[in-house]
Amino acid sequence: MNPHPTVEEIKQIIFQLPIQEQIILKEQLEERLETIKMMQLAETGFTEWNDEEEDIYN
Repeated sequence: MNPHPTVEEIKQIIFQLPIQEQIILKEQLEERLETIKMMQLAETGFTEWNDEEEDIYN
């Protein structure tokens, strides 16, 4: 298998899984994507802390 499979290759493999495993995979993907979205949203709350003039540790 290619170390970087295409989306099409991944879909072909997923569609070969039993339906219950597809459901579990879908739930895990949704959870991961929600976590990533929340982390990206949280980052916007800290932009005011990125003031280079006040960066005393550099």
